[in-house]
Amino acid sequence: MKRDPIDRSGLRPGYWEDTPLDRMTTREWEALCDGCGKCCMNKLEDEETGEVALTRVACRLFDDDTCRCSQYPIRHQFVPECISLRPHDIDKHMYWLPQTCAYRLLREGRKLYDWHPLISGTPDSVHRAGVSMRGMTVPEFEVGEDDWEDHIIEEPT
Repeated sequence: MKRDPIDRSGLRPGYWEDTPLDRMTTREWEALCDGCGKCCMNKLEDEETGEVALTRVACRLFDDDTCRCSQYPIRHQFVPECISLRPHDIDKHMYWLPQTCAYRLLREGRKLYDWHPLISGTPDSVHRAGVSMRGMTVPEFEVGEDDWEDHIIEEPT
């Protein structure tokens, strides 16, 4: 097991079950990330229907081994369009958030999956459950934007 890059120590057990998203501390909010890496995949949006397709074309900063951003604290210096998801704007981003995303699940009033690190106690559980993008990606600099359609995948659930 690798060290969890998200500090989940000292958080109140089950805080996500009774704390509204907009009342969470920054640490609580960040700890909701399950480390699947899906949000770091480039997506295609159908202009007519608004439907969003997940691709396996990873952001240039994505580390396929860890399923994390290699430059998370300073990512906007390299990828200005990278979204910083916050409680006050989650509704604006719901349409593209992965179906298994903790932020989405909680916003929709659903429970976290058993493989979520906050439940399992280990950051590797998301990978063992086959939900993460680990080992499935291609870097965006290797695939022309016109060819992203060839890399659409069904979202793992």
